[in-house]
Amino acid sequence: MIEHTLNIGRISEGFVLDHIQAGKSMDIYKYLKLDKLDCCVAIIKNARSNKMGKKDIIKIECPIDIIDLDVLSFIDHNITVNIIEREEIVAKKQLKLPKEIKNVIKCRNPRCITSIEQELDQVFVLTDEENEVYRCKYCEEKYHGK
Repeated sequence: MIEHTLNIGRISEGFVLDHIQAGKSMDIYKYLKLDKLDCCVAIIKNARSNKMGKKDIIKIECPIDIIDLDVLSFIDHNITVNIIEREEIVAKKQLKLPKEIKNVIKCRNPRCITSIEQELDQVFVLTDEENEVYRCKYCEEKYHGK
């Protein structure tokens, strides 16, 4: 029996997003605006994982400070961020839910000031960490997304 393996080359500087829930890598690609960056991005979907069964992985060859880790941790705080320098993993970051997120989600309350004042930032604050509840900073509308 031939074992099918996929070999994606090493990256010299950048990061690897590991333990992404299977099928979620394209959402992350969109939220992190990776299409706007001029760097090498490899997306591996449905990779075998002992811990998760299946997982997605994203390799990004560019400096780590280019991406917004708060957006990433809001999407899925179980993702592991492996920071790569000189083709070696130099650090692993465990993500935590951000206390505040800006311009990632929109308030759905039609009476909210953000509906009227279009130039205002859409700011949501973590109000219940255990249940992952975010509320609008201005009108306290609960975010119903997850």
